[in-house]
Amino acid sequence: MDTVRIAVVGAGVMGLSTAVCISKMVPGCSITVISDKFTPETTSDVAAGMLIPPTYPDTPIQKQKQWFKETFDHLFAIVNSAEAEDAGVILVSGWQIFRSIPTEEVPYWADVVLGFRKMTKDELKKFPQHVFGHAFTTLKCEGPTYLPWLQKRLKGSGGLILTRRIEDLWELHPSFDIVVNCSGLGSRQLAGDSQIFPVRGQVLKVQAPWVKHFIRDSSGLTYIYPGVSNVTLGGTRQKGDWNLSPDAEISKEILSRCCALEPSLHGAYDLREKVGLRPSRPGVRLEKELLAQGSRRLPVVHHYGHGSGGIAMHWGTALEATRLVNECVQVLRTPAPKSKL
Repeated sequence: MDTVRIAVVGAGVMGLSTAVCISKMVPGCSITVISDKFTPETTSDVAAGMLIPPTYPDTPIQKQKQWFKETFDHLFAIVNSAEAEDAGVILVSGWQIFRSIPTEEVPYWADVVLGFRKMTKDELKKFPQHVFGHAFTTLKCEGPTYLPWLQKRLKGSGGLILTRRIEDLWELHPSFDIVVNCSGLGSRQLAGDSQIFPVRGQVLKVQAPWVKHFIRDSSGLTYIYPGVSNVTLGGTRQKGDWNLSPDAEISKEILSRCCALEPSLHGAYDLREKVGLRPSRPGVRLEKELLAQGSRRLPVVHHYGHGSGGIAMHWGTALEATRLVNECVQVLRTPAPKSKL
């Protein structure tokens, strides 16, 4: 049985997790991850990495819940293992707070996270501007630690990593039999996808080791997420903005919003600004496409467009992308019917 050569384009959390899933679940293939950017230069490195999922309007809720649960279970197994520190995965408890009672008091993911409940009156005293809240424990997966951990696992299973900028997926033909497109915003060019656009996120990474609980304002626009070595303060959602340079005025405003929720942050020090462009579209693109040029054929699996939910959904969607890759492999291994002439 010939080895099926698979190229994964993109080395953020989607590309690396998909490559690792394929290496575990699709026998008889070689995997090469190709990208012009690797950790710590990816969007996934800027992400706070909290497992609180967004809602995708174009995707059935049951499907979103499956993706989130599979990701939560995967990371929960890591957090309960000796690998937790190397992988950058921790458990963190805290509050999601609302200025008015939400239409959906219990989100679809409530029974996936741990210990989900409504906040008590006494807990809400901490947030005088807010009238309702959720308390729960979830996971935080830190990109700058998790991505190198995934890379190490991929190399350990024989995967290759190549630094190269791909301008056109056809460049990979005939060196590769199947291409997995995890290029995020790069899919505007590589897949001609006009539906994908950036949503700019600016955050502050600060030292405030006394902050132990996460706090997330209901809209998800203002948040305080304590991590292993710093606290992430956010944030912004600037649609269509490609600017990767930090804006000092926005940083001031983020700090002011976060201090309003947690006044002790006035004492935060060693503030660092980070900017990432979330690859957003109405729904995640997760599908097969057979590219054709004359007599040439190139099977492609697209896996991108997670917006702010990349880390929260990555393992569930990587498993689904891997199933699609497996279908492509089966087709390649099925002998063509012989002509009856």
